[in-house]
Amino acid sequence: MQRRQFLSTTAGAGVALALGPAFARAQTNQNQQGAAPQSPDRLPMNEGRHERYRPPYRFGLGGAIGLGDMRREMPEAEALALLQQAWDLGIRYYDTSPWYGLGLSERRHAGLLSAQERDAYVLSTKVGRLLKPEAGYAHKDWKGVNNFNYEYDYSASGTRRSIEDSLQRMGVPSLDVVFIHDLSPDNEDMGEGWKEHFEVAVKGAMPELVKMREEGLIKAWGMGVNTLPPALGAIERSDPDIILSATQYSLLKHKDALNDLFPAAEKRGVSLVLGAPLNSGYLAGNKYFNYSKEVPEDIQSKRERYRALAREHGVDLRTAALQFCNAPSVVSAVIPGASKAEHIRENAASMSASIPGEFWSAAKREGLLEENAPIPG
Repeated sequence: MQRRQFLSTTAGAGVALALGPAFARAQTNQNQQGAAPQSPDRLPMNEGRHERYRPPYRFGLGGAIGLGDMRREMPEAEALALLQQAWDLGIRYYDTSPWYGLGLSERRHAGLLSAQERDAYVLSTKVGRLLKPEAGYAHKDWKGVNNFNYEYDYSASGTRRSIEDSLQRMGVPSLDVVFIHDLSPDNEDMGEGWKEHFEVAVKGAMPELVKMREEGLIKAWGMGVNTLPPALGAIERSDPDIILSATQYSLLKHKDALNDLFPAAEKRGVSLVLGAPLNSGYLAGNKYFNYSKEVPEDIQSKRERYRALAREHGVDLRTAALQFCNAPSVVSAVIPGASKAEHIRENAASMSASIPGEFWSAAKREGLLEENAPIPG
């Protein structure tokens, strides 16, 4: 514990020196806009007692697309202003990863979170990749030059080191949730080799995270993946608390998660955090579907059918998509990403908007929604 305290203290000091001027400018710009900070309880909250840890806040911010420079290089002042906008709107759950921008997203989160009381927010990050300095290194998934390369490590020692590294990058003394990241067949570095990495995690990362939970170093752990098999495998073979399932439950795709993942999670008291609830912004109107501009024809057609239905009932499709993901009782949080402050404002406003029940009934009649899919209201 003394080593962890030392690491987080020195990290916080370094972050403050490095990012202080940019963060101060971002705060000044935000204050000049005259927006009064909002209370977190204006957004959906988790209530009641649960078998396992759930974040108190059901609505958060995903830190990949904007804060990791997935689609464009974002100036530091703009990134910090984006985070400040989220805070001022009452958002108190922040999800990031060493993978997002190869350390960039975590370093940017430090500009906001290292200055806040630790019990004022929920923070989740991920393990599975260790970063190592490499001058001039760039990766196609992130814009600009990252200067950090990565290697996969799902061992016990690699997991603990990854968490210590994240604490330093973010300048915080602890984490709430840790997800084992991208251990999945859709990871192009792995393909079918993900199963070998999974066996390493079963013997290494998973028991180490259970141990850290018992030590009180983290509150919960789980998988952070874009497919169902590794999530189901972790529930079957270990003791996770919470699964970050991205792209698998949305208006456009939800049948398999609804019928396979939801029952398995509920049986063990495991909850779900839903990432990419807008399918990388596709349901909000942009050209990306699940991080790619290659959109299957059936998905294009389905979005057009939803758009027509939304127009007929006077509904904003973004709002319907976010509220749909928030409806199931097994869900403990929904964390859309954002690359602009206006996206955060729109997403937050969607959580309190009203949607007529007939919209949901019509969506089921037209076969857009599964009959057993929970709906808001």
